Amino acid sequence: MAKNPTQYLCSECGWTGVKWFGRCPECGQWGTIDEFHEARPAARARTGAAGPGTGGARGGIGTESGRVSRTQAAMVADGVATPITKIGTESVTRLTTGFSEFDRVLGGGIVPGSVVLVAGEPGIGKSTLLLETAGHVARAVAGGDSGSGDDGSAGGAPDAAQPRTVLYISGEESQAQVRMRAQRINAVEDNLLLAATTDLATVLGLIGQTRPALAIVDSAQTITSQDVDGISGGSTQVREVASALIDTAKTLDVPVLLVGHVTKDGSIAGPRTLEHLVDVVCQFEGDSETALRMLRAVKNRFGPTDEVGCFDMSGEGIEEVTDPSGLFLSSGSGDDGMATEGTCVTFTLDGHRSLPIEVQSLVTASVLPTPRRAANGVDTNRLAMLVAVLYRHARINILANDLYVSTIAGGLAKEPACDLAVAAALASAANGVPIARGTCAIGEISLTGQIRPVPRLEHRLAEAARLGFTRAVVPVMRRRGRSSHDAAHTAGLEILQVDSLRDALATLGVAAKR
Repeated sequence: MAKNPTQYLCSECGWTGVKWFGRCPECGQWGTIDEFHEARPAARARTGAAGPGTGGARGGIGTESGRVSRTQAAMVADGVATPITKIGTESVTRLTTGFSEFDRVLGGGIVPGSVVLVAGEPGIGKSTLLLETAGHVARAVAGGDSGSGDDGSAGGAPDAAQPRTVLYISGEESQAQVRMRAQRINAVEDNLLLAATTDLATVLGLIGQTRPALAIVDSAQTITSQDVDGISGGSTQVREVASALIDTAKTLDVPVLLVGHVTKDGSIAGPRTLEHLVDVVCQFEGDSETALRMLRAVKNRFGPTDEVGCFDMSGEGIEEVTDPSGLFLSSGSGDDGMATEGTCVTFTLDGHRSLPIEVQSLVTASVLPTPRRAANGVDTNRLAMLVAVLYRHARINILANDLYVSTIAGGLAKEPACDLAVAAALASAANGVPIARGTCAIGEISLTGQIRPVPRLEHRLAEAARLGFTRAVVPVMRRRGRSSHDAAHTAGLEILQVDSLRDALATLGVAAKR
C-alpha cells in the first residue's frame, strides 16, 4: 500500500508529522499547524545508484543496512569540489538601489543572484519603496555614476551606455494601478517592465525571457503554483514560490526583491523556512500616525544585521533621511535653544546608528483614586520602576501625581540607557526647574539608585558632540580599554561622570529641594 503523502507542518518551527495538533508539540504555539501535501517522487527516484557488490539496481547507497535511497547519485565531473585556498576572492559588484539608506542596510547594495525579502505591515509602504527603487535602477545607466554592478544579462559586461531593465511583477494590483502609483512617485521609465500575474510559471518565464538587472515580485503570498496543492498564501504555496524564485535567481544571476506579508503579531506570514531560504530579510517598520519609516536587516548573508535605514513617507513617495537627528529633537533641545522644564535628551542605539531622543514629561496633581500613568515611546513598567527609585533614593515623591511621559516623532526610549533621561525629565517637571540647554543624560538606573554603564558609550558621545551638545552626564567609566579612554575625551564635550541617581540629578540641577 502506498504511503499517504499528506503531512502536517508547523509554520513557526518547521515541525512535520502525520497527525494534526491544535498546539505544536515542538514549539508549543497554537494554531500554527497546517496540512502539507508532499509531492510524490518519480518512479526512478525510488531506486538507489547501484554500487559494487549490490547485485542489482535496488542495492543503492545504504543497502547493507536494508535502506534504499530515493535519490540516485549523480556522476560528478572532476574539479567540482575545489580547495578553498584556490578559490578567488575577487569582490562581487553590487547593484545600487538609488537609496543610500537602503544600500547600507543591505551591506552596500544588492548582490547579483540574491533574494531579498522585504516584510512589513499592510500600508506601511513596502510596494512604494520597491517601486521607487525600481525607478531608480531603471533610470540609472549601467557603468555610470548612478549605479554600479552587473545588469543580469548574459554574454559579458554591459555596455557603458546600456540602460538597465527592471521587471516589476505584481500579484495584487493591475498594470494600470501600478502605473498610477509609479506616476505619482515619479518612477515611470521606458525600461521598467510591468506585469500583473499570480501564476508562478508565468513569473519564472518572464524573468527568464527578459533577464532583467532587477526583478521585483509583489508579493510571495499572492503567487501560486499549479504543480502543488494548497491555497494562495499557504505554507505549501509559499515554500514552492520561494524555492522556485531562489533557483531562478541563482541560475540566471538575477537579484530578486520579494515582498512578504506579516501576521497580526508582526511575524512574517507563511512557513518559518521562508526566512531561512532567502539571503536577506528586511523588516519595514513604522507608526501609521507618523511619517517616519525604519528599514532594518533581520538576516543578511552579505553584510551586518544591525544596520537600520530611515525614510520619510509622504504623498509623493518615500524619501531617505540620511541624518534623522532633527526628527527626534524639538527646537529647544540644542545649545542654541531655550531650556524647557520637563525635558531631557538622551542617545539610544539602533544598530550601528546613534539617535538622539528627547524625553518630555508632565507631572500634575491627581484627582483620581489611582493616579494616571500615560507613556508614549517609553515602557510603562520601566516608568513605574523609575518613579519608585526616584522616591526611595532621590527623595522626589511623585507617587500620587498623574504622570505623562512621551518622546518626539515616534522615537523609542525603551533602552535601559534612557533611564537617566526619563528620571531627569520627571524630576525637572516635578520641581519646575529646566535642565540646562546643550545637556544630555545617558545611563541605566538600578533598583539601588546606581547609574550603571551602557554599551558603546563612545558612539553616543561622538554623536552628541556632532549635534552641538556641550555637556553629558554619564556613568563612571571604568578602565576597560581604548574605548573608555576615547569616550572620556570626546572633543567639544564636557563629560560629567556620576555614580548615583542623587548625584546625577544634582549635576543636572534638578535635585530635590531640601
